[in-house]
Amino acid sequence: MSQDGTGVDLDTSLGYLLKQTHSVLRSAMDGALRPLGMTVPQYACLELLAQRPGLSNSDLARGTFVSRQSMNVLLQSLERDRLVARPEQPSTGRVLPVQLTPLGRERLQAASAAVSSVETQMRRGLNTSQERQLRDLLASCVRSLSES
Repeated sequence: MSQDGTGVDLDTSLGYLLKQTHSVLRSAMDGALRPLGMTVPQYACLELLAQRPGLSNSDLARGTFVSRQSMNVLLQSLERDRLVARPEQPSTGRVLPVQLTPLGRERLQAASAAVSSVETQMRRGLNTSQERQLRDLLASCVRSLSES
């Protein structure tokens, strides 16, 4: 809490603790992906495409928590590295669905293993019940804030 007694008590603030968690998780993921020549947004994009093929630029931007402009730059770099492909012309409308290439799938396997090891380390102090409870509590927080 600030010296005048107002504000948020950082020692008990859930928001601050979540931000700390995010920061440490992001740093660990960056470290795990760096040797693979990949960033967290690139990994997230490839993972989304593997699970939901054909997503648009806008869908990918929302799913990876970056702007559409940033996603466009990211997709251009992934295309240049031959990890994703987009058709020259949209089949309908203006959307150019993005697909993983075989090389993209190969690189994603290595990246997924690296990220999985970070998540395993993060959960090291939790038993299965605590992990399930944490997941449920965090999902409840997301739902509560999304309803606002």
